[in-house]
Amino acid sequence: MHYFVTGATGFIGKRLVRKLLERKGSVVYFLLRKESESKVKGLREYWGASAARVIPVYGDLTSKKLGLAADDIKKLKGQIYHFYHLAAVYDLSADEASQIAVNIEGTRNTVELAKAIDAGHFHHVSSIAAAGLYEGVFREDMFEEAENYDHPYFLTKHESEKIVRKECKIPWSVYRPAMVVGDSTTGEMDKVDGPYYFFKLIQRMRQILPPWMPAIGLEGGRINIVPVDFVVAALDHISHSRNVIKGKCFHLVDPTGYRVGDVLDIFSKAAHAPKMNLFINAALMGFIPKSVRKGLMALAPVRRVYRAVIKDLGVPEDILTFVNYPTRFDRRETDAALKGSSVVCPNLNDYAWRLWDYWERHLDPALFIDRSLKGTVGGKVVLVTGGSSGIGLSAACRFAEAGAITLICGRGEDKLAAAIKEIKDYAGKDAKVFSYSVDIADEASCAEFVATLNEQHGGVDFLINNAGRSIRRAIEASYDRFHDFERTMQLNYFGSLRVTMGLLPGMVAKRKGHVVNISSISVLVSAPRFSAYVASKAALDAWTACAASEYADQGVTFTTVNMPLVRTPMTAPTKIYDSMPLLKPEEAADMVVRACIDKPVRVATRLGIAGELLHAAAPRITQIIMNTTFRMFPDSAAAKGEKSAKPTLSPEAIAMAQMMQGIHF
Repeated sequence: MHYFVTGATGFIGKRLVRKLLERKGSVVYFLLRKESESKVKGLREYWGASAARVIPVYGDLTSKKLGLAADDIKKLKGQIYHFYHLAAVYDLSADEASQIAVNIEGTRNTVELAKAIDAGHFHHVSSIAAAGLYEGVFREDMFEEAENYDHPYFLTKHESEKIVRKECKIPWSVYRPAMVVGDSTTGEMDKVDGPYYFFKLIQRMRQILPPWMPAIGLEGGRINIVPVDFVVAALDHISHSRNVIKGKCFHLVDPTGYRVGDVLDIFSKAAHAPKMNLFINAALMGFIPKSVRKGLMALAPVRRVYRAVIKDLGVPEDILTFVNYPTRFDRRETDAALKGSSVVCPNLNDYAWRLWDYWERHLDPALFIDRSLKGTVGGKVVLVTGGSSGIGLSAACRFAEAGAITLICGRGEDKLAAAIKEIKDYAGKDAKVFSYSVDIADEASCAEFVATLNEQHGGVDFLINNAGRSIRRAIEASYDRFHDFERTMQLNYFGSLRVTMGLLPGMVAKRKGHVVNISSISVLVSAPRFSAYVASKAALDAWTACAASEYADQGVTFTTVNMPLVRTPMTAPTKIYDSMPLLKPEEAADMVVRACIDKPVRVATRLGIAGELLHAAAPRITQIIMNTTFRMFPDSAAAKGEKSAKPTLSPEAIAMAQMMQGIHF
């Protein structure tokens, strides 16, 4: 049997051709643009068929009779029994003109060719979009009843189907697939579309929230999702069925309806992200008068926020149309045609994990962005304050290895010299590394330092405010130690601001620059016994948030890193930490690197975010928990002014320390 297929290079079309070739003696002719001739070899390999069985016919969908030469039409005349029309623009974000040219005029040209070659049966693959946004159940025998199809995609799918119904002079059938996703057995998909647009949001939730934490989702309307292998199998079976009734429409849909919230929850489970336990009815947004919504979108700040969120998640604006999708679809004709066959639409719960796995391995937009540190900082000037030891030194090693012009500063010249040697041993002797001895807590010293940087390096591209001082001492032990609070503020807050504000004008002039402020997890959980340290870091966090808002349109970005406890010289005097699950400096440096590459607003551990949410939701309970840990873990010997090097821990404190060993930050 001979076939003709348009859209044979598309996601569904490629698989349909492969299915047709499974039939003995089948020969497939497929439409191909002349400029795509180089694809033929790869297509034949994919189909596993010889040149005698898959034959390209060169033409153009937007030309009369698809632009086929007269000789080609003559050769095909009377030879094609099944003519499948799949070629179309399936992109919601495509411009209206291209959708009209391909979906409407392309269908008219295809119908014209099918008649010219006397094809036996015309199979038009339409879409459930042909129903528009119909309120209620749309049956297979309904067409004129479609409503609210003003959107170009809905309009062109409806009008193309109308052409088949009104203008096709040979026997025809129409197939309306639902939202098509990847293969239910392999997960294979060719592009981000439909529910895939929400995968980045789910991935973000998994990254920042622990899997046990309940999340909020939209209940939304009902959407219908089907895997491509079901669509192909159903299309192949129905089109070859002996009792198929001409002039009929078949809904290739999942008999199980899912609300938007159900779909998000299913994929959240597949991604090991937090389960969506609480759903908000998105229909509530419909109570906002259209005039009010239109007025809000006319405001520049509202548009900027809306577009920023949409862009950040990689979601096209029109996908939000489906949040309150009002249409459901019956499939009586499809059920009757598939009765007795092995073609069954699988349950989304059973194959969602395959779709997620394939997306994360092959389609995640992040995979196609240069996420390497070298691609981010190579050849750029990076300043790391406090770079002579601990987190700063580890981060500086990474920057130098990646080809950055790495600047470190600290107070001790001997330590800086040792740090330079260690960095070059790590990154190579040719690494460009410079050190500066400066006390950034001193206004005059810091001003001179900034002037030197601007003069010798033209400012910096990346600033890592890492230098800091930590004091672990209860407030009741600090009544006569007000200088503890002054010292931490001078370095952690004022010192960081002096460096940042001295370098910001240069960043603004270049309209590029990134500032990473190393804060602490203690700010998120308001850790007791660290009041001086937390207050200084909280001040820096607040300033950073203000600065990020002011410079959002000037090319300068900011990231706050709420660093958990790290085993560094700063934490060494507190012997209690010997029993705690502290990060290694190299692990902390990974967080700094991520802050530079991804430039998020905040980098924090799941534990820190969970603590912040708990504090916001149940502050009294949080206080009780923190007070309990405060009493269980006493001040260090140094904080008490004692010479004893070993702290005394209660049995409860020892048990908690052992339990925390199993906590993953």
